[in-house]
Amino acid sequence: MKSRRRKAVSNKQKKPIRRRSTAYSSGFTLIETMVAVSILALAIAGPMYVAGRSIVYAQIARDELIAVSLAQEGIEFVRRMRDNSYLFAYRQGGSTVSATAWNNFTSGGSLYGTNPSIYGCAPPAKCTLDPLDTGLRQYSESANVPMLYLDSSGKYNQRFIGTATPFKRTIQATAISPTDELIVSTVSWTFRGTSYTVSARDHLTPWQ
Repeated sequence: MKSRRRKAVSNKQKKPIRRRSTAYSSGFTLIETMVAVSILALAIAGPMYVAGRSIVYAQIARDELIAVSLAQEGIEFVRRMRDNSYLFAYRQGGSTVSATAWNNFTSGGSLYGTNPSIYGCAPPAKCTLDPLDTGLRQYSESANVPMLYLDSSGKYNQRFIGTATPFKRTIQATAISPTDELIVSTVSWTFRGTSYTVSARDHLTPWQ
């Protein structure tokens, strides 16, 4: 009687242990790996995107700084034309030096030469300039305005000397009154398919 009880207890203790399915274990590990790879990819993609955008914004800021300088250079160039016109009239003498100089500057017959003027730069026409020249050149269409080139000495020009840049510069002169000319110097360029424009403005009046 006792041996039967021991045998029953022994059989109860030898109950088989179920093992985890190998297929289930492998599938769970694969899911864990995929989740880990996804998290890692997101962790890397975020900083890389931010770094890429930072580089693009830095390039845009660099181009804007260059464009602002080029636009201001256009204003200074036209101001120098007005000053040279006054000096030219002053050498000739007379009692109406200021009026003569202003008339030559605003409505003289030539954009280019010894005593150039802004005649012909009124909207919708546009003029462009080369710092190596003494005057302006007229262009009726924006598409015809040449690109600026940067030479080895760091000077921008329109003589196809040096490396081509994306910048175009135009000058327009609008008569506000008989003694007030609004000068607008505009620099435009394209970066990654987007067009950008920077303008500088100034009012010029006759020498008193």
